[in-house]
Amino acid sequence: MKNRFIILFLGFTSVLFSQQKSPEKLAREAREDVREGNKLYNQLKFNEAEISYKKALSKNPSYPKASYNLGNTIYQQNRNKEAIAQFELVEKMSTDKISKAETYHNMGNSFMKEKQYDKAVDAYKKSLRNNSKDDETRYNLALAQEMLKQQQQQNKDNKDNKDNKDKKDDKNKDNKDKDKKDGDDKNKDDKKDKGDEKKDDKGDPKKNDEKKDEDKKQEQKPRPNQLSPEQMKQLLEAMNNEENKTQKKLNAEKAKGKQVKQEKDW
Repeated sequence: MKNRFIILFLGFTSVLFSQQKSPEKLAREAREDVREGNKLYNQLKFNEAEISYKKALSKNPSYPKASYNLGNTIYQQNRNKEAIAQFELVEKMSTDKISKAETYHNMGNSFMKEKQYDKAVDAYKKSLRNNSKDDETRYNLALAQEMLKQQQQQNKDNKDNKDNKDKKDDKNKDNKDKDKKDGDDKNKDDKKDKGDEKKDDKGDPKKNDEKKDEDKKQEQKPRPNQLSPEQMKQLLEAMNNEENKTQKKLNAEKAKGKQVKQEKDW
């Protein structure tokens, strides 16, 4: 971006009335302050130059050239918002098109540094309306338009990314809510089934009576392999007889001197 800051030469201007100093003396002192400010500006001593221009304006607040140079000095110190406000004041003071064109040009530069490309485009266009032959302003306008286009595209991309992220988050939330709802419904169904089972077992008097009758019959029915008292007596007698036979056999084997391998019954 091309920058152009012209330190305007002094010209005749009106002076304020003062009880202490004559208008002519105030005008002369204001011009001297501007000359000093221009000298400091060219030496890149912008802070000191700013003081000199403000001194000139304190003696003549409606001094357009001092106000314009003050705006340039503030801009050089990267106080862009202050510079914009100062150039707006200068534009209202300016009466000729060239001065307006220069003011809008530098105002556009200030907007560019603030990345307010839409306002920079507008300022450069106003500058060209007052001086259509200024190629530097035309170049800056083209640059500002390109930067504005890129900024708008970036903003659009950021918005699309945010919208996609929000949609994804909403979808994940919906899925979680659905899973939670399905889980709640399943729990409700399980509880309902258990409730129905309890109802079937306890809630139906007729079924309960049938179950009690069935249990009673089971208690009355002999268990599998259960023997009658008579059968038990016969079994015990048979076991005793078998044991007696075994004992007789063992005694006979001992009498012959033959070893017997005994089986443990535990």
